[in-house]
Amino acid sequence: MTEPNAYAMAGVDIHAADRAVDLMKTWVEKARRPEMVGGLGGFAGLFDASALTAYKRPLLATSTDGVGTKVAVAQMMDKHDTIGFDLVGMVVDDLVVCGAEPLFMTDYIATGQVVPERIAAIVKGIAEACIEAGCALVGGETAEHPGLLAPHEYDVAGATTGVVEADDLLGPGRVRPGDVVVAMASSGLHSNGYSLARNVFFTQAGWTVDRDVPELGRTLGEELLEPTRIYTKAGLALARETETHAMAHITGGGLANNLARVMPVELAATLDRATWTPGPVFDLVRQVGSVPQPDLEATLNCGVGMVALVAPDSVDAALALLSGLGVDAWVAGEVVVDPRQKGSVELVGQHPGW
Repeated sequence: MTEPNAYAMAGVDIHAADRAVDLMKTWVEKARRPEMVGGLGGFAGLFDASALTAYKRPLLATSTDGVGTKVAVAQMMDKHDTIGFDLVGMVVDDLVVCGAEPLFMTDYIATGQVVPERIAAIVKGIAEACIEAGCALVGGETAEHPGLLAPHEYDVAGATTGVVEADDLLGPGRVRPGDVVVAMASSGLHSNGYSLARNVFFTQAGWTVDRDVPELGRTLGEELLEPTRIYTKAGLALARETETHAMAHITGGGLANNLARVMPVELAATLDRATWTPGPVFDLVRQVGSVPQPDLEATLNCGVGMVALVAPDSVDAALALLSGLGVDAWVAGEVVVDPRQKGSVELVGQHPGW
């Protein structure tokens, strides 16, 4: 009988980590692009950048993020194959807003105990989301941290790199008075505001993940674990095929604060809440937790996961394009000249039924 080595006695199972790598190889292999060099297992992921010679002035864009406390819901549900969509969505769509195509991604998983099947499920979700976003998963790292994390606990993070032609860069410098705000529906909470949602549902209300919620048409856990919608292909299509001047990914900070990040200081945007009805989960957070609407809007996406600032004569084409790609979209407001606002975004009116 083989005696455990000192590292195993300290709580780190190298053999489990090796098995996790074996299980995830199939999924990583699916998330390839032709520019990938080599396979899983090297010290660094390699990506052939010779394609960038076709650009006149290529700008590299990079983004890094995690999924916050949504991982706690995945752990409560013991369902780990969708959290990767949240991770990928958070990073790739931060690139898309400037018109950059995501090229490749790396991930990092820290856990209290490596359970190979759980790690493989997480990576499966990441790989499937990379396929949907059109980027390659070139590598990653799994770290076992006994004593820092409980055996069932884990956290995930990732980083991605993309490219955009300098002349095609989207942002505040392109925004003009009269631009139309086209809103794109979110699939739910996405990956922001889960500390608020968890406090409302689990701490204040005492609900559990297996509670059937009639307003949601499913259990609370199923709703909270709904994967983040990935807008990459839709956003890149808007940038290529319409006169889109800027985009904003609606993550932490909510709709107004994120849209303000791409507004020039001499302009402002006004959005009408009456143009959409947030999904039931947002109203539940508001009512069950008695959360004031300003706090809700500063924390959650409230039904809008991405917005585009589009020239007026491109709006019809933009809406048709998004519809064809299966993205619900609508006109939510416009860009105006208002020296008093100083690049701010104002929400007016009220959501139907609120």
